[in-house]
Amino acid sequence: MKKYFLPTVLISLVAMLWPAPVAAQSLGLAPAQVVQKFKPGVPFEFELNTANSGDSGVEMSVEITDFWYNASNEKTFNAPGTSPRSAANWIQFVPEHFEVAAHANQKMRAIVTPPSDAKGGYYAVLFVKSRPQLSFDKTKDGKQVFTNMRIGCLVLLSAEGTEQFKIALTDVKLTPPTGTRGLDVSFVIENQGNTHVFPWPRLAILDAQHKLVAKAETDMKRYLPGQKDAMHVEYNGALEPGSYTVVLTIPYGEDKIETQTLPLTIPKP
Repeated sequence: MKKYFLPTVLISLVAMLWPAPVAAQSLGLAPAQVVQKFKPGVPFEFELNTANSGDSGVEMSVEITDFWYNASNEKTFNAPGTSPRSAANWIQFVPEHFEVAAHANQKMRAIVTPPSDAKGGYYAVLFVKSRPQLSFDKTKDGKQVFTNMRIGCLVLLSAEGTEQFKIALTDVKLTPPTGTRGLDVSFVIENQGNTHVFPWPRLAILDAQHKLVAKAETDMKRYLPGQKDAMHVEYNGALEPGSYTVVLTIPYGEDKIETQTLPLTIPKP
């Protein structure tokens, strides 16, 4: 079974009953994102680690939610099973309640039991939450203040052998460089497949003799199934006057590449 972790990106959320400086709780959860293939109907598990760098032990509990997006492309964390392609109800934490000693770590297992008819990608968030602690005796209006931390790990799963990788590239626009800004290529990507993809846009700029004279790239971006959002790539270097060809290349999925060629003319001053 193929298993790998992407670089830490998401999620660190702090929940408070009243606004106030957070008490000396210093917690971390690793990894922050899990990307893993599975065989439909075959249970599997992966490991997480909660670290406490504070000076006192912290009582923790776990929570599992859906992971999806709304019409504004904002991340949503809804109740298990209420979002499309939910994996939240497949996952069980072991242990569900634990204490992390001061300057220590606590390992946990996430046990996943996928159904036999799973196809494509499925998603969830695994949260660990600290027990609310009294931060200050009272606020200015006489209320007691409690704080707690909630940190999470995104889980992106895909059923091996059932993935369909397809993106659509629209609204491609090349903005030539000027004296105050660089060349910019903007576009909209829509994930039309049934699983998550990580498009990684790159530019290659060729001169009139088709010789590579410059290149640029931007960070990869996560797209869940059906998600549609804009991206762009900038090149801030200098280009001599003349005719060029700008090649936009977007690797995504497994050995999938989307390309588009755009003409560019830099006029003489």
